[in-house]
Amino acid sequence: VQAADAITAVSWGGAYTKSQIEAYHKPFEAKTGIQINSQDYNGGLAEVRAQVEAGNVTWDVVDMELSDAVRGCDEGILEPLPLSDLPPAPDGTAAADDFIAGTLHDCAVATIVWSTIFSYDEEKYPGGSGPKTIADFFDTEKFPGKRGLRKSPKVNLEWALLADGVAADKVYEVLATDAGVERAFAKLDSIKDDVIWWEAGAQPPQMLADGEVAMTSAYNGRVFNAVATENKAFNIVWDGQVWDLDLWGIPTGAPNKDAAWEFIKFSTDTQRLADQASWISYS
Repeated sequence: VQAADAITAVSWGGAYTKSQIEAYHKPFEAKTGIQINSQDYNGGLAEVRAQVEAGNVTWDVVDMELSDAVRGCDEGILEPLPLSDLPPAPDGTAAADDFIAGTLHDCAVATIVWSTIFSYDEEKYPGGSGPKTIADFFDTEKFPGKRGLRKSPKVNLEWALLADGVAADKVYEVLATDAGVERAFAKLDSIKDDVIWWEAGAQPPQMLADGEVAMTSAYNGRVFNAVATENKAFNIVWDGQVWDLDLWGIPTGAPNKDAAWEFIKFSTDTQRLADQASWISYS
């Protein structure tokens, strides 16, 4: 391993990065003496791509969503990883057999499964009168007020079709057609005057707490954190939840590639992943 005094790890901030610092970073620093500098971003490949194309890569390891990990690998802006080097499970099971199917990729190793859900403040809807379905999220007559949505097509298009009556197992068939995309946007248009867009994962719980929105999409762990640590009366509606993976990838040309890989191997071993789940409710 090349000597590195420090590596830069990029993630999503807030309660999520805290879970990584406690479960991954601190024990890795104690074990190796390599310091981990944490930076935040809001996802996507733009910043990684810009660094690689400029030949000026400053990030060593990046926490990214599945679609970005796959695309980044296809584009050559993420390093291929020697997955056979990942440590086995405590019982000796090889990593390739121990990880959930679909969580190990040529350029990325998954750490969590999480869901986009929607949430509302129960104090605003007494006696169980709150929204219960994705259709309710789009019903501003029955449930007036602003809606928070992530500034991304992900999840919003699926939700729009679900709310418009498309069966869950048909959503992607419909979205694969131009007419299906138009149908999703038409449904989104029905609430567009009431939408407040968010980008950082810490925003939705804050928007609810401030009364800025009546309900909002959010990452399930962020809402759980607000309930568990701040005693907020936020309810999670799981109807229509869309789950995803977060994975570690290494930008092509990362200055401390070897140390970054050592960190990925360490942070995705069985104990570290179990430890993270004690800090935030992702699996």
